[in-house]
Amino acid sequence: MIRHIIAAIAIVLAAWAFWFMAQQDQKAERFQRIQEIIQKTRMEKVKVVNTVQPVAQPEQSAQKEEKKEEDEAAKKLKALQDRAGNVMAFKVSPLYKQKCSSCHGVNGEGIIGPKLIGMSQEKIYQALTDFKSGKRKNYVMYGLLSKMDDQQLRDLSKEISTFAEKLKAAGN
Repeated sequence: MIRHIIAAIAIVLAAWAFWFMAQQDQKAERFQRIQEIIQKTRMEKVKVVNTVQPVAQPEQSAQKEEKKEEDEAAKKLKALQDRAGNVMAFKVSPLYKQKCSSCHGVNGEGIIGPKLIGMSQEKIYQALTDFKSGKRKNYVMYGLLSKMDDQQLRDLSKEISTFAEKLKAAGN
């Protein structure tokens, strides 16, 4: 009877996790659209030349002004990225989104569950098989992994082991 209750709780948590990740996907898409809009609306710098009098401003001053504007735009973009956090720093598989991201974070940074970034494929695979077999006790993990086959566990462990490289490539 207790196993049924725990399984029901695991199912409810999985459903909540699926809903939560759908919300996170919407937020990530919104931040992606904002970033695209920022890129599209970046204005070209146009130099205005006075035909009546020659421009008295030295070239160095114009370069300093351009640099200042670029720095200001970079600061604004950085602030937007900081607000977005590392939501969807890189793409993950639907299997990871569905089974892992609600507890371990969108990119394995850890939320409720431990941080997965930097773990080896073998260590992850061993942990997954231990949870699935019941060797390690965690009813939520057991509920999530119980219907997965060995190939899915291997694929998941392979994907998670690449998160550190993907995060580094994404520049976070």
